[in-house]
Amino acid sequence: MKLTKIEGVAEIHADDVGVANMIVARCLAAATQGDLSAYYDLGVAFSTGSHGVGVDMIEAHKWFNLAASHGHEEAAWCRADISEEMTARDIAEAQRRAREWLSDGARHAA
Repeated sequence: MKLTKIEGVAEIHADDVGVANMIVARCLAAATQGDLSAYYDLGVAFSTGSHGVGVDMIEAHKWFNLAASHGHEEAAWCRADISEEMTARDIAEAQRRAREWLSDGARHAA
C-alpha cells in the first residue's frame, strides 16, 4: 500500500472513493502503530488532496512532521516545502496537532 508521490498525483473518480477511503483508513491504522511510511503517505494525501481527502496543509504538515521527526528524510523536505505556503499560526497548529498525536499514542501504549 503506497500512496502517490507528490510529483505524480492521479485524478480520483467517484467510483474510486470507497477504495480511496480504505487506503486512507489503512494508513491511519498503520500510523497508530508508528509506521513512518504511513505518516509520510498521509502527508502526501493531505498536501495534494489525493485519495479522497481534501487539501489540508495543517494536517499535511502534521504528518510530514511526525515522519521527519523519526528520520524520514523525504518527509522533512516536503514539510519544508509546504511550510513556505503556510502562516506561522498554521505551522504552530500543525505542530500542536503532531504533539497531540504523539501524546495520544503514548497514552494508548501505556
